[in-house]
Amino acid sequence: MKRDPLGKLALGLATGTAFGAFLQRGGASDADLIISQLLLRDGAVARIMSTAAAAGSIGTHTLRAAGATELDVKPFQVRSVILGGVAFGAGMAVLGYCPGTTLAAVGEGRRDAMFGLLGMVAGALAFIRVYPHIKEVVEATDLGKVTVPSATKTSPWPWVAGLAGLAAAAALVSRVRAAR
Repeated sequence: MKRDPLGKLALGLATGTAFGAFLQRGGASDADLIISQLLLRDGAVARIMSTAAAAGSIGTHTLRAAGATELDVKPFQVRSVILGGVAFGAGMAVLGYCPGTTLAAVGEGRRDAMFGLLGMVAGALAFIRVYPHIKEVVEATDLGKVTVPSATKTSPWPWVAGLAGLAAAAALVSRVRAAR
């Protein structure tokens, strides 16, 4: 497969811009909506993200099946996942945005998101400085390049279908609740 770095960057910019527009259109760039999700009062963000995950999964595996892309699976490092999850969750709970919704909110001109973006950059720079000192401990639980289909020795398509089904079920539950 021939690599076109400029085309890859342009495609990433285009798809990232489209994703940000969909986040904004769906209301996910509103910190109050995200806080409502975290408090289990509103499922809009879960619906948006499950739809995005399902669409991305379908697209990725369709392109892979067509030979248009390859998967680049990262090693499953348990401690790294836990550390990243705690940092992500804490940041999201404090700021009211995740990284993607922060950028969408910055695009809307929200000042709180702009400060959040500065915090994310500062946190990333701090992590770069600290990582060499914690690398050995964090990477000690490397389970290799594992995916759910590889771990279960199954095709990815049932998992993709399940993810799409969950997204559809979330949308259906939402519509039923809204109709009440």
